[in-house]
Amino acid sequence: MIQRTHNGPRLMNQPHSVSASAQERAVFVARNLTKTYRMGDVEVHALRGVHLELYESEFVVLLGPSGSGKSTLLNILGGLDLPTTGTVSYRGDLLTEFDDAMMTRYRRKHVGFVFQFYNLIPSLTAKENVALITEIADNPMRPAEALALVDLTDRMNHFPAQLSGGEQQRVAIARAVAKRPDVLLCDEPTGALDVHTGILVLEAIQRVNQELGTTTAVITHNAVISDMANRVISLSDGRVSQVKRNEQQALAGQLVW
Repeated sequence: MIQRTHNGPRLMNQPHSVSASAQERAVFVARNLTKTYRMGDVEVHALRGVHLELYESEFVVLLGPSGSGKSTLLNILGGLDLPTTGTVSYRGDLLTEFDDAMMTRYRRKHVGFVFQFYNLIPSLTAKENVALITEIADNPMRPAEALALVDLTDRMNHFPAQLSGGEQQRVAIARAVAKRPDVLLCDEPTGALDVHTGILVLEAIQRVNQELGTTTAVITHNAVISDMANRVISLSDGRVSQVKRNEQQALAGQLVW
């Protein structure tokens, strides 16, 4: 049985550095991950022997062009896909040995997902969209609390069609974090947004990471976003090509692109 570790709140005065003790507590350990898709007679190698660790409370950017394998890697970490070979452990438990029921429980209890497109239910208000998650979680936030975390208190009774793209994405973030996940996995969360709106969304993700201590991984092809990270893991052709640590992390509002 996986046990959740609560790290307590963190005030968002400035970007934080991951402590040495936190670095010793790996949330994910992946070893020699490969993923091969077959399309007719053609094999597509999405991952080619990836090794990586993600640590307690850190903010990681997975950086790379389209086709580099970053979305495949994120899906494997989140329990949405399985590697062809290799292992992934979450807090010491091998995800690659989980059956379907265990994997469903892992995703429901421990992982929050944010995708490029918001997947909100149009007939429900922002508050009701978030409540869909809080009704099935063990120890959730109140929907209003989760929406306040992303600065949408005054928009919680609006329907998706009444919200901007950035506001809809922030509702999606609130929905993902309302169950208090250990891990927040974001796949191109600003990909469909303009620069100003994208920064508002990144501010919300950064606030979740810093105030809740949620281990956060953000996929992007935008190198500017990497300035926010504790570590930047670059992927190319299905392999980790570089790992860089930022001595100081920028606030989302300081980014310029």
